[in-house]
Amino acid sequence: AGVKTGHQPDTKQLLPALGSFKPTYLLAVPRVFEKVYNSAEQKAEAGGKGKIFHAAAETAIEHSKLEQEGRKIPLGLRLKFRLFDKLVYSKLRDAMGGRVIYAVSGSAPLGPRLGHFFHSLGVVILEGYGLTETTAPATVNTTQQMKIGTVGPVIPGVGVRLADDGEIQVKGVNVFKEYWRNPEATAAAFDGEWFRTGDIGTFDSDGCLAITGRKKEIIVTAGGKNVAPAALEDPIRANPIIGQVVVVGDQKPFISALITLDPEMLPTWLSNNGLPADMPLEDAAKNDAVRAEVQKAIDHANTLVSRAESIRKFTILATEWTEASGHLTPKMSIKRNVIMSDFATEIDEIYAVPVNTTNVSLT
Repeated sequence: AGVKTGHQPDTKQLLPALGSFKPTYLLAVPRVFEKVYNSAEQKAEAGGKGKIFHAAAETAIEHSKLEQEGRKIPLGLRLKFRLFDKLVYSKLRDAMGGRVIYAVSGSAPLGPRLGHFFHSLGVVILEGYGLTETTAPATVNTTQQMKIGTVGPVIPGVGVRLADDGEIQVKGVNVFKEYWRNPEATAAAFDGEWFRTGDIGTFDSDGCLAITGRKKEIIVTAGGKNVAPAALEDPIRANPIIGQVVVVGDQKPFISALITLDPEMLPTWLSNNGLPADMPLEDAAKNDAVRAEVQKAIDHANTLVSRAESIRKFTILATEWTEASGHLTPKMSIKRNVIMSDFATEIDEIYAVPVNTTNVSLT
């Protein structure tokens, strides 16, 4: 089509790259959009404009939700939206190069909060869903049919159904034939002509698919409660100082979490909170203010789930999870099994001391 394509593998150089390349659309994983949001938030905090930014973010999200629902936007909200568009949103658009209108996001859930926020900036993020085995997308939001919080309707030529347990199954010309020289794995992956994706989802009344979890990642506590880690991990990861999070608790008496800090955002946050910006990661993991910030993120996530699913204890690790360390995939997804194995000692320490089930406690 004669388009010019730019690639930026280093998230530390993301904003400068966006500013110089000035893209008209983006193809990115959700972590990229989180980085843009978190960088803007911390820059506002550093300039003493944190309250203005947070008010602008809440206004953007509320405005977008009402617009998507087709409801009338109150005059007061319209006026606030126009004000913040000049003070905040326009500057964020400029930081992204000033020309982005559409973006495509995949590989992990974006989350409604970021979807609505960027929508109010004038950047429509079209989430899609698919696997390598389905030759990329099976469903995708389009410019004609877009619903934030979903991965959109099924694309033409593809069939999608939900099994009795909610597993998403796909058939069509896009579905692969077999795993290379592995007939056992191939047989296990199919129910007749339907490919078992291993993901759990639901369809809404508009025919848009929402992903709610992954079958093999469902945690079953000692009390028999089924917990989908993503429902907790996604909102926790949205906090600017948190790099990654893994929820654990399979066959355990309660749910807990392993947390890593974001070395890119941490120095700015430390400086904004009157702490040395060059504080080593090991010291930051033990710092009371840092731990209180992480606790705040966990408390928020806990409000979104039942008490039995809530996180009771957490450990902040003095390390990073990266592709180089073997804990992240190239698309920034966590390798859960590797992490569970490499940090088995830390997990055992969490459960070595009983927790008071009426209170959330820290390790």
